[in-house]
Amino acid sequence: MPEIQLGSHTVRSHGVQVARVHMHDWLILLVLAGIDLGLNLIEPFHRFVGEDMMTDLKYPLKDNTVPFWGVPIIAVLLPLAVILVYYFIRKDVYDLHQAILGLLFSVFITAILTDAIKDGVGRPRPDFFWRCFPDGKGVFDPTTKDVMCTGSKSVIKEGHKSFPSGHTSLPLSTCRVLCRSWFPCMVLIGKVRAFDRRGHVDKLCIVFLPLLIAALVGVSRVDDYWHHWQDVCAGSLIGITIASFCYLQFFPPPYDADGWGPHAYFQMLAESQNRDESSSNNANSLSVQPAELTSIYVQPRNGAELSRSNSGDTNYMLHGHENGRRHPSIGCL
Repeated sequence: MPEIQLGSHTVRSHGVQVARVHMHDWLILLVLAGIDLGLNLIEPFHRFVGEDMMTDLKYPLKDNTVPFWGVPIIAVLLPLAVILVYYFIRKDVYDLHQAILGLLFSVFITAILTDAIKDGVGRPRPDFFWRCFPDGKGVFDPTTKDVMCTGSKSVIKEGHKSFPSGHTSLPLSTCRVLCRSWFPCMVLIGKVRAFDRRGHVDKLCIVFLPLLIAALVGVSRVDDYWHHWQDVCAGSLIGITIASFCYLQFFPPPYDADGWGPHAYFQMLAESQNRDESSSNNANSLSVQPAELTSIYVQPRNGAELSRSNSGDTNYMLHGHENGRRHPSIGCL
């Protein structure tokens, strides 16, 4: 593999080239964003909620411990800041582009899965009673005993999106926060080479910090009665799985010796090496070795001896001697 040179692949020198190669990936991201927007606009499935089921759904309606505007700061801006800092250190546009693209793909794919499952399942949140009956007076169908909500439609709609833990509009997201935290966690593992087999635990403390933050956010979702504990566990599993797949799509495994760089970077190095070898082979093929010539002796009719030199020279001469006099040389064909 060619020698790795820092600072030789910057945004200015190779940014346009990398963007062109992955133009269709960015278009797919826009499509995924549109799909997720549509999933948030449609009405979720309204599961049957009987009067006897309200016992576990009467938790108080509370505000979020972590404000909704904290999600993009914790889950997007901080990972992007780490990625940018690493770029300014290494000056590698391939790593910058692939890290951002992988992070966004993990976010949008997870969003579509969680929101689609939310709309399909329609599980009520632990505080569903107060969403459905803000005045505290329950109204139920006299025949089926199903709820007949009197609250705000938007609040009731949000109340049917408990499973799995995910992001719709204002609530925080255990699944997405953990997904966004797990992806940068894997990026950090590869960048600091946590699994270099040297036995230093300081690197593990650094890479586990995003997971700690995500875990605390997940606990706050249960404490605020926005999710059941099963919702948080299922959302965490979805987030970790999707983030792992998206990471491995762009980067080698974090424990790999080349885990610090993206696949695209090493592919570029391999292609550069192949081009160099091809140019070298073409140059060698142009070198022509002089032909080896054999000596031929011809006896002319007049008795003179004709000789052909095998010295490699292309000027072949005939030397004739008659009566001690030197005759002019004649080219031998």
